[in-house]
Amino acid sequence: MTNPTSTTARAGRREWTAFGVLMLPLLLVSMDVSVLYFAIPAISADLEPSGTQQLWIFDIYAFVLAGLLMTMGSLGDRIGHRRLLLIGAAAFGTASMVAAYANSAETLIAARAVLGIGGATLMPSTMALLRTMFTDPGQRAKAIGMWSGVMTAGIALGSVMSGVLVEYFWWGSVFLVNLPAMALLLVLGRALLPESKNPAPGPFDWPSIPLSMAAVLPVVYGLKEIPSEGWNVRYVVSVTVGLLFAALFVHRQRTTASPMISPALFRGRGFAPAVALNLVSAFGIMGSAYFTTQYLQSVLDKSALEAALWALLPSVPIGAAAPAATALVQKGVDRAHVVTAGFAIAAGGFALLSLAGTDSMWLVLVACAVLAVGGVIVMSQIMDLAMGTAPVERAGTASSLMETGTEFGGALGMAVLGSIGTAVYRHEMPASAPAEARETLGGALALADEVPGLATVAREAFTSGMNGAAIAGAVLLAGAAVLAAVTLRGVRAAHCKTPDGQCSPSGV
Repeated sequence: MTNPTSTTARAGRREWTAFGVLMLPLLLVSMDVSVLYFAIPAISADLEPSGTQQLWIFDIYAFVLAGLLMTMGSLGDRIGHRRLLLIGAAAFGTASMVAAYANSAETLIAARAVLGIGGATLMPSTMALLRTMFTDPGQRAKAIGMWSGVMTAGIALGSVMSGVLVEYFWWGSVFLVNLPAMALLLVLGRALLPESKNPAPGPFDWPSIPLSMAAVLPVVYGLKEIPSEGWNVRYVVSVTVGLLFAALFVHRQRTTASPMISPALFRGRGFAPAVALNLVSAFGIMGSAYFTTQYLQSVLDKSALEAALWALLPSVPIGAAAPAATALVQKGVDRAHVVTAGFAIAAGGFALLSLAGTDSMWLVLVACAVLAVGGVIVMSQIMDLAMGTAPVERAGTASSLMETGTEFGGALGMAVLGSIGTAVYRHEMPASAPAEARETLGGALALADEVPGLATVAREAFTSGMNGAAIAGAVLLAGAAVLAAVTLRGVRAAHCKTPDGQCSPSGV
């Protein structure tokens, strides 16, 4: 069932050089999620957007990216991932130029939407091409570990880079940094990257495009708004509508002759648990970030740039986490044990976070580092398992499913843990405090000069809320560790070469 020349050939200098080229767009796409953190004030002063326009400037990139990931992954499997990657790079570079010189809020929103479209083509294409270039299981695991580290680091670097650029240049410079990398990709990509596509994809499932977007966008929108606005009926309805469309989308994939997401992907043992466990890992990482960024700025009273610089410290050990986990698996340690340990480490990070007080910066930073290390261990191994299980012809679809799960998990983590923290905060705030102060820490700090002692009480209440959410996160990740130990026991990555999902298990 397996062609040895197609599954065991080791990558050489050409493939690793191409891998380096692929990491540039991945880094920039992940950085664009957070690149506007410090640029928004300058944009607001220059373009004078309304409150709604400002929200769309910030959020539309992530919404479009999440909504189109599955579509672009499936499209790449059909027309070729190198071709789609180069088209996406051209669109991303052009939109970056338009965004940098936008003279109105409407233009910037439109450019950010096109950036989201470009990002949705780039992310699954990079992973699918990686799957094509690295057929040797050991090399593939190392490459995927580095891929995971680059994506995680990009999100952390985006906010810091925007702070530095806005400090010394104008706000449009945060978009212009995309141009050299995209130009390099366009020049070198055609020469270095192999083409990868399904030779017999069947007709494209056009009705699934609006169904997938109608499933993803309302859920992500509702979950992102719930932490700050509460369980408003509008957001609950949004999530409910999205879930209904998700059920319709799943029904179509199971019944149509040529689905966008083939059910055959889930026949490989380990793929479905990988999707679920990846979502839980993103839940923990993004759920904790909701609190720690506010803690550094609003509790410890750091400036935005100071907070971003301090937040880089937990990213330092991430670079060693995935390679170390990969080395353990290659030495014969059961992958289930490594993933279980990753979840246990991440749960330990939450446990440390639950001990933080209002003056515990180093404890919080260590907790974040421990949590991030555990999360990257899980994500790197789970991604390698999923991509090894998926047929090469469906690598883009498999990658897009994992990345969509990451978006869902992150939004769900912020919604659930954010709601727990908010509930504890409101319970801890005295009934005599002003209504605005009882709603959020930001509202309390805005009134701090008018009400003596209010800031101290609010910071203590917020920290208690963070502690409560951290306990919930620790319990969830501990449960995920048990789930990983059970569902991944004996599961190994596989070499897949046929479109029907039949795979030959490997020893990694």
